[in-house]
Amino acid sequence: MAAGLGLAILIVAPVRGAEWSAQSAPEYDQLFQRTNGWIGADGNFTVALTNGLTLWLFSDTFVGEVRDGHRTNASMINNSAAWQHGPDPASTRVEFFHGKSSDGKPAALITPADGKGWFWLFHGVMSRGKLFLFLVQIERTDDKSVFGFRQIGLWLGEISNPLAPPTRWNVTQKKIPFAQFGTGDHRSFGSAVLVTNGFVYIYGAHEQKKSGKKMILARVPETDLEELAAWQFRAQDGWTTKASEMADLCSGMASEYSVSWLPSLRRYVLICTENGLSDKIVARTATAPWGPWSEATVVYRCPESAWDKRIFCYSAKAHPMLAASPDELIVTYAANSFEFTQIFNDARLYWPRFVRVTISQP
Repeated sequence: MAAGLGLAILIVAPVRGAEWSAQSAPEYDQLFQRTNGWIGADGNFTVALTNGLTLWLFSDTFVGEVRDGHRTNASMINNSAAWQHGPDPASTRVEFFHGKSSDGKPAALITPADGKGWFWLFHGVMSRGKLFLFLVQIERTDDKSVFGFRQIGLWLGEISNPLAPPTRWNVTQKKIPFAQFGTGDHRSFGSAVLVTNGFVYIYGAHEQKKSGKKMILARVPETDLEELAAWQFRAQDGWTTKASEMADLCSGMASEYSVSWLPSLRRYVLICTENGLSDKIVARTATAPWGPWSEATVVYRCPESAWDKRIFCYSAKAHPMLAASPDELIVTYAANSFEFTQIFNDARLYWPRFVRVTISQP
């Protein structure tokens, strides 16, 4: 299915003495573009379980068949997962996992303990032999568009046996009280997770009506991630234990993004889709996990947006465990449609789409 897409290449202006270049990575695309079983998803977060095993976490997922460029006999479930064995696309193997209902039909891997709505799987981290995942709880609204949903909760999932197949996970769920939901003021966490210097940094998004999304940040000692009373929040001039005092750290953000350390720059790199929905993938850099962040630089233009005015791109993020060198980031994004039926009729859409971003010194 990668045929006909072409290679989109962009080299942009220097960013703090370095030049960013990016090109599509069809060798990775082909690992995920299947014709039976798991046949596409968005979300596309990753967690390194071991040095050679990467966990993929997906949100809405199609299970069915692809025939003649169309999805057929397909159903959508709310989350799924995969194992990638090794980082090299030439030799890796990918296994996909989802749940089953009592009548044997495909079902979500993890469901809310309170029985309300469903979960989208956001970022996570391995800590002390356990896997911690941020579970975004969603319900439907009366809006008939593809955006007919809203967030109603945020949970921390703790998995005691993360190296077991995901269908056999033992999952406990703890509700996170620091999130805030409403039409005028929305805060949530789990957009990105970074472990450094003994802390887990938990990134989120703050959205006020008509003002766009901004970065917010919490941290907790790596030994105390599940102890919600130990969380601290980044304020304008330091850290506070009061969630009400957290500051907006960066504008133009998305609900999903990544923050990772890039050895060649000796800086943290933020990757996201500009303003959440855009054909532009942007990068920012900082010397500390909380910033201050540089101005956004466009590192890639997603070609799918030019195919059809109904198509939109989103969910860009980096996966540092897949990088082959210290000056590289493997980035994914998703391409979707404002018309749900188009995702069935055009099976080029709704897969993890891969981009190889490299940084060179001028």
